[in-house]
Amino acid sequence: MTSTVSRPVEAETASTRTLVVGRRMPARPHRPGVGGRIAIGIGLVAASLVQLLPFYIAVTTAMKPRTDLSSQWLPPTEIYWQNFVTAVDRGNVLGAIGNSAIVTLFSTVLVCVIGALAAYPLARRTTVVNRAVMLLMIGLIMVPPLSILVPLYTMLNGMHAINTYWGTILVMTATQVPLSVFLYASFMRGLPVSIEEAASVDGAGPVRILFQVVVPMLKPVTATVVILTGVAVWNEYALSVYLMRAPEMRTIAPAIGTFFASSGSDLGAAAAAALISVVPVLAVYLMLQRYFIKGMVAGAEK
Repeated sequence: MTSTVSRPVEAETASTRTLVVGRRMPARPHRPGVGGRIAIGIGLVAASLVQLLPFYIAVTTAMKPRTDLSSQWLPPTEIYWQNFVTAVDRGNVLGAIGNSAIVTLFSTVLVCVIGALAAYPLARRTTVVNRAVMLLMIGLIMVPPLSILVPLYTMLNGMHAINTYWGTILVMTATQVPLSVFLYASFMRGLPVSIEEAASVDGAGPVRILFQVVVPMLKPVTATVVILTGVAVWNEYALSVYLMRAPEMRTIAPAIGTFFASSGSDLGAAAAAALISVVPVLAVYLMLQRYFIKGMVAGAEK
């Protein structure tokens, strides 16, 4: 009698063991050991020092007079503020920062708007024509702007767009739109179509679906486009030096370039102007860093 009762219990125990053994336990994340963490820390410190090294050289150069022939690696024995005065007075750095801010702001807004509007049909309608347009956009990314400088300057000169904000803004927008279309289209392909279909069933048209459904989901890629476009337009030199030739219309990169000449260069004033030009960009980044970080994290999670 005892053996008869124990058989189901043994069978149940065996089946339970089989279930326990067959169950997949969640994998624990691999954590590096002490040596691995030390190596990662050393690598991060080295990368940070490499990134900060040009900034250190710029600071030491900006705080030394032209008569100081000591090494740029050595800190100044006395701070020389005249380089900053020269950058503001002779280089008109403050006016150049204002010009760059206007061009960068309007160009970035136009690039985001045009890029999102153009990418939506390219991402949702995979026709032969749309594929050809997408390949054309990718090809335009590879075209260097200097290769079209002569016809571009001739056209803008005929339109009286040289030394104007709107002419430079249109050129900067045209050079940055292909990359933004590519980024927006690649991101939109990963968005679920079911949300747009639900909105279409509720009676929403394509324009309403784009602005009320799709655009709110584009925050991660928009943050990326804003960063790439803003930095590229702010630092642009090759085209700006020809499109903004008047001294009062120069952007920041050509304004810093005026301190370099074949007869002699004022490295201290150029370094001071470069440091002054960093302040607006750094201020904008500090104010918007949480949005940039959220955008990058959201894009990584997606």
